[in-house]
Amino acid sequence: MARILQIRRGTTAQNDNFTGLSGEITMDTTKKKIRIHDGETLGGFELARTDDIPTIDEVFDINSVSTEFWDNLFESYGSHAIQSASIDPVDLNTNINYIDCSFDDLSKMPLISRATLICKSDDAGYVTGDETDAFGIGDYAKPMIYTYINNNVVRTRLFIAKSQIWVPNKTNGVKTNITTSKWQVKISVYY
Repeated sequence: MARILQIRRGTTAQNDNFTGLSGEITMDTTKKKIRIHDGETLGGFELARTDDIPTIDEVFDINSVSTEFWDNLFESYGSHAIQSASIDPVDLNTNINYIDCSFDDLSKMPLISRATLICKSDDAGYVTGDETDAFGIGDYAKPMIYTYINNNVVRTRLFIAKSQIWVPNKTNGVKTNITTSKWQVKISVYY
């Protein structure tokens, strides 16, 4: 007569309250599933049956993932949330060498500093309220902002060097000199 191997078995409630030996296998007779034990974890680890595993043909809905899952994921693997600070927009003036800004409420170096132009009055295809970070000063497109900390205050400096400021025309993309009285600049930092 053939030998039969029978493993420990019980209902879901019985399995949930059982800590098996390390490497022990039990059967959940309610769910018809196998559990693996490590000698420490109450209830062990339930193994999925093939009918529990979604097939490739099933559609995955990202909205079905719980908020708790995403919160835990970002807390575990994500960097800190990015915060930002901006100055109120200031008028452009090409008769100066640079525009200085201070962020008194910051004491650490930002990751990114950014300048955007805000249209005050229709110009170069833009209308009042339009904002763009595509601009240039003199021969340089997308000018860099010099950012530093002085006396625990983050400071930024956008060099203009008394040069012409231009934007790509919003309608046709052609480099177009702007009328500085029709524009303001806003400096933002991200940390």
